[in-house]
Amino acid sequence: MKLSLGPVLFFWERDTLMQFYAEMAEQPLDIIYLGETVCSKRRSLSLDDWLGLARDMQQQSKAQVVVSGLTLVEAASELSSLKRMCNNGEFLVEANDMAAVHFLSEQKIPFVGGPALNIYNGHTLAEFIAAGMMRWSPPVECSANIISSALQQLDDLGVTRPEVEVFAYGHLPLAYSARCFTARSENRPKDDCELCCIKYEEGIPLLSQEGQALFTINGIQTMSAEVNNLLADFPTLQNAGVDIARLSPRAQGMNDVIAAWDNVRRGEPAPLAVQGCNGYWHGRPGMVSVEEVGLC
Repeated sequence: MKLSLGPVLFFWERDTLMQFYAEMAEQPLDIIYLGETVCSKRRSLSLDDWLGLARDMQQQSKAQVVVSGLTLVEAASELSSLKRMCNNGEFLVEANDMAAVHFLSEQKIPFVGGPALNIYNGHTLAEFIAAGMMRWSPPVECSANIISSALQQLDDLGVTRPEVEVFAYGHLPLAYSARCFTARSENRPKDDCELCCIKYEEGIPLLSQEGQALFTINGIQTMSAEVNNLLADFPTLQNAGVDIARLSPRAQGMNDVIAAWDNVRRGEPAPLAVQGCNGYWHGRPGMVSVEEVGLC
């Protein structure tokens, strides 16, 4: 199984990003995604900077480099930048919004379908493949059964399967909104946020009135409170037809995460349980660990 590094979902300083990717270039990764997917106001790196970094990563690493587009396009300037990214002529593009899908399809440019696209069955999957999608990252709430069923439907339709890439590690991106929750938490309007999310390198924990961790706030993005971790489910990932495990960047300890996944894919036994949640993969509430609550 291949390992991919997803795009950084949080807002980090430019120097932090550059140092992070310098370390990632030395890791045993097969695919590296670069780009801003959450908020266009996060400009630690411009589009030209991201493309320049992609060229550097391609020289320094053996991994395939993919550039990722915004998940929520709200302004003409964002659409213009998205089109320029899609038409970069050098790197495969991850489409996270239908605007990108439409443009790439019109230009007959192959693309990756990101997890924000609503693809849940083989018939929809076939439509996206016809539009040029060559790799599918299912929505993060998809279970092993949903993915297997979609791929079986695709076989029944006589359509060649794309590569399948599952969001296997990291805070799950659950929803997007036109509102910025981080700005609201500081009583700031979205248009005058002062980029306050730069202060929260892994978002803001959101607790219930009883003190239970429910979500993580990350700008316009609502994420899971717990880190999704499917390392203990490695055998079922393979059985479900998954080709690539996506590891979402975190501020600390990413080298250890990659090493653990690399060891298992090279033959080391998968752990019986890991810290984090994996409920969605088993068709259960996403925030639970099925091993802990005995739902396996």
